[in-house]
Amino acid sequence: MSATSQAVQIQEHGGPEQLKLVTVSVGDPGPGEIRIRHKAIGLNFIDVYQRAGVYKMPMPLNLGMEASGVVEAVGEGVSHLRVGDRAAYASQPPGSYSELRVMPARTVCKLPDAISFETGAAMMLKGLTAQYLLKKTLPQGGLQAGDFVLFHAAAGGVGLIASQWARALGLQLIGTAGSDAKCALAKENGAAHVINYNTEDFAARVKDITGGQGVKVVYDSVGKDTFEKSLECLRPFGLMASFGNASGVVPPVAPVILAPKCLYLTRATLFTHMATRESTQAMADELFAVVESGQVKIHIDQRYPLAEVQQAHRDLEARKTTGCTILTL
Repeated sequence: MSATSQAVQIQEHGGPEQLKLVTVSVGDPGPGEIRIRHKAIGLNFIDVYQRAGVYKMPMPLNLGMEASGVVEAVGEGVSHLRVGDRAAYASQPPGSYSELRVMPARTVCKLPDAISFETGAAMMLKGLTAQYLLKKTLPQGGLQAGDFVLFHAAAGGVGLIASQWARALGLQLIGTAGSDAKCALAKENGAAHVINYNTEDFAARVKDITGGQGVKVVYDSVGKDTFEKSLECLRPFGLMASFGNASGVVPPVAPVILAPKCLYLTRATLFTHMATRESTQAMADELFAVVESGQVKIHIDQRYPLAEVQQAHRDLEARKTTGCTILTL
């Protein structure tokens, strides 16, 4: 049975003006797939990278990496979902900017009744990112209560979740942001210390805060603008975890720059951690539990109708947003 859906598509890489609302045909799910009707859609910086061509994608491209909704049909071999289930996901391939889609079932999870569709759409990609960073992307010897970590863009969607989760784990998260208002927001959400990197030298402040020792790990989604100074913030044997490029891609790095303090460097990605159905569900279970407990609250600070997706991208790129942003249907 075929149906039609409104979907946001681009024909070539470029600016927000490339985002067009089109009508597409949606068929039945094949083996290992489901058809899901969306209730809300998450907006993420990876969507900007894919639209702009930082990450090259085949054209035409339906954008969007996370959403929530109701399962309408289930393909052969899918056992963890049934028709009528509330569900949410962060998933490849893109295509969540739509009313209805067929997609692989592997990374789609049942959404607990206690979590709304809007919260589910806003938290999956960002919350699972916070999970794999704080629980899996760890420095030598791991992290213990009381340890200092540096988290850039702490007032963003991932940052606010990570700040709260770090507090629940007993970590002393030092959060950076680009304005005093954003710093205050990060502080309210669990950051032990905050730094406005537009008015302060964040490397010098980190040394002050840590008594000159530095942090065990830096979690950096900003990229080019913060990379070099982030290395200065690390203690010996510390870990530099780069997981985004909001200010641009980090230039090539000579390994010798890591030598003075025997630093570790990784370029972390969410979907490597979600390679199996089992790992995806285990990560989601931890996320659902920490949200249902109230230790982590999902802040949806911006809502745009799907038809206004161009403006949503402009605001996200201009760093005018805080917390999570969703597209509504």
